[in-house]
Amino acid sequence: MTEPNALAPTAADLETLSRQLGRPVRDVVEIGARCVCGNPLVATTAPRLANGIPFPTTYYLTHPVITAAVSRLEAAGTMAEMTARLEQDEALAARYREAHEAYLRARAEVGTRSGIGAVPEIDGVSAGGMPGRVKCLHVLVGHSLAAGPGVNPLGDEALAAIVEWWTPDRCQCHGAWDTTGVAPVRDLSRHVKTQGLSPEELDRKRAERRTGEGKA
Repeated sequence: MTEPNALAPTAADLETLSRQLGRPVRDVVEIGARCVCGNPLVATTAPRLANGIPFPTTYYLTHPVITAAVSRLEAAGTMAEMTARLEQDEALAARYREAHEAYLRARAEVGTRSGIGAVPEIDGVSAGGMPGRVKCLHVLVGHSLAAGPGVNPLGDEALAAIVEWWTPDRCQCHGAWDTTGVAPVRDLSRHVKTQGLSPEELDRKRAERRTGEGKA
């Protein structure tokens, strides 16, 4: 008999995630990390979405307070500084490559636990710019929260840099997202409307958008 997945999200978790993000979540197979109060911090997403598209970003940071704090670091140029250090510090670069490999292993394990299996289209592809650069601190922080300290060195650094705004030992959920009314049920973001389209279809949609924007 297959053991139940202790990390699987509840219906309440999925509703909270939708409220945190302001859109309905999809293909969340586990909760990667939780607040001390129990609310989700990180959504673990299936390596292949329900529409068949491969999805390399396993750990998706959802808590508005943390995402805003990490955005402050990105706006301050932290990603460029970290990428420069990777080029100069061989020991740091080696630890970051290990984080990349750990991410790949974790995603494969998620695929196994969720019954999705291997996704060959994203073999060797992790997320956040790993293993050679930093292009999304939110991904690295999500990885650090899910994996625990000592796995992703730059994710750990980013967590240490946001202690002014968020720390793992204190709940900051109250008032962080709308808890009134109905949870979001429609995703109106542009990326959802274009996922899975061929390059020709994407070009046609871009042309239509430009034409529409040029109308009075």
